[in-house]
Amino acid sequence: MLRSLTSKRSLQSLLHYHHHPLLRPNPHPTPFNPRPFSSTPGPTTSESELRKYIGYTLLLLGCGAATYYSFPFPENAKHKKAQLFRYAPLPDDLHTVSNWSGTHEVQTRTFLQPEAIEELEGIVKTANEKKQRIRPVGSGLSPNGIGLTRAGMVNLALMDMVLYVDEEKKTVTVQAGIRVQQLVDAIKEYGITLQNFASIREQQIGGIVQVGAHGTGAKLPPIDEQVISMKLVTPAKGTIEISKEKDPELFYLARCGLGGLGVVAEVTLQCVERQELVEHTFLSNMKDIKKNHKKFLSDNKHVKYLHIPYTDAVVVVTCNPISKSRGPPKHKPKYTTEEALQHVRVLYRESLKKYRGQVADSGSPEPEIDELSFTELRDKLLALDPLNKEHVIEINKAEVEFWRKSEGYRVGWSDEILGFDCGGHQWVSETCFPAGTLSKPSMKDLEYIEELMQLIEKESVPAPAPIEQRWTACSKSRMSPAYSSADDDIFSWVGIIMYLPTMDARQRRQITEEFFHYRHMTQAQLWDHYSAFEHWAKIEV
Repeated sequence: MLRSLTSKRSLQSLLHYHHHPLLRPNPHPTPFNPRPFSSTPGPTTSESELRKYIGYTLLLLGCGAATYYSFPFPENAKHKKAQLFRYAPLPDDLHTVSNWSGTHEVQTRTFLQPEAIEELEGIVKTANEKKQRIRPVGSGLSPNGIGLTRAGMVNLALMDMVLYVDEEKKTVTVQAGIRVQQLVDAIKEYGITLQNFASIREQQIGGIVQVGAHGTGAKLPPIDEQVISMKLVTPAKGTIEISKEKDPELFYLARCGLGGLGVVAEVTLQCVERQELVEHTFLSNMKDIKKNHKKFLSDNKHVKYLHIPYTDAVVVVTCNPISKSRGPPKHKPKYTTEEALQHVRVLYRESLKKYRGQVADSGSPEPEIDELSFTELRDKLLALDPLNKEHVIEINKAEVEFWRKSEGYRVGWSDEILGFDCGGHQWVSETCFPAGTLSKPSMKDLEYIEELMQLIEKESVPAPAPIEQRWTACSKSRMSPAYSSADDDIFSWVGIIMYLPTMDARQRRQITEEFFHYRHMTQAQLWDHYSAFEHWAKIEV
């Protein structure tokens, strides 16, 4: 503000000088003869002075702006370069809350973390009396900002206890802030676990249930179907306990309710016996998938496909309980992990040479390539030129080679093996749509993928791998994307992705713009045709 006022005053003083009667040039100046070779009269002295001072003022403003946008600000004053004339550090009572991918962030003075249900009841009651909005937020793993709001948030991370385990009925009652991995570790000793899992384990139970999250397996429903009762802290009715038996209509609305009907405080889950699974990973193609699709869905407890854009490759991953008669498969891998990574490492070394100038400019030292995992290598490869379609195609081809050399079997407990290394920061859009029944699949799920791949190639989208496709049975929760009143309906879930492998703001913005173009095309050309709904945890408004 000071800079702008100073500049304004300088201009005013110049204009005042120009118009003041005592400071004007003599109205009757001594005549002079212009040079004979000049037919255009020159500017008066006052005009020349005015132009000179205006030039000085513009130069001063330019230098000030350059200094402003290049001056190093302290860490607690971040974002100030993007907000003109704001220099003060963030207030101590202002909380900055962001999601895991760093794609959404808000500042709020109201970020509450109760330690007991009584404290949570007080928070909800006070907010209601003051007519203040407050939103429950989990661990921030959703790629979107579904839980973030400047109005205020309540987080149950400190309410993370296992309250009761019924070994006979295989049920567990927990506070909603407990994370999936915490819960799984706590109930191992009872020989039970959750029926299904999403790709990662860091979600709070309240969050993973409320957004309708899911694992994979056409015979297994989304995770909200594991809930058999819950305690809900509401503004109008206080704490209420709901279940299918007590109030089925409210129960099916609130079970996957996005926190809209109250804050979930406690959840009772139906668990299953802890089992060891055999994971089988192999490479296929769309032609073979079409022949075997019905068998894959019906014969496997868990199955998913990883489609690789700009190739015909499909990675198939199945998981099933170990056969009691045959035991685990006696299979020796054809390739070692080092051999599986070789092709990707070679591509990265070649790409480093190609983009050497860019890597040097980034100021980051060259990493120890042999110490990087596959997803780390993919992130670093994409970071070199994330929107170059030809570069992305080469990375996707290298990924096919990695999966080809990673074919084989793996044995582990269900709570250890039903996971997936999703890579680093990313944008994701996932849709859910009906795919017939288990006994009679409609094959719409594979048609969707074929149309999506054609769209990617037609529009030259720099689409990285994988496009993950999973299946679930239906849910009775009204707001679940997989809701159906028919017990035998199955649903397919398809996720498209773009990674954010850099912290450079300009490059992240460019990737974001390209991703939303990619997502908009799928929405315009596929969603309505296939009756697809976007997963709540990935909706971008």
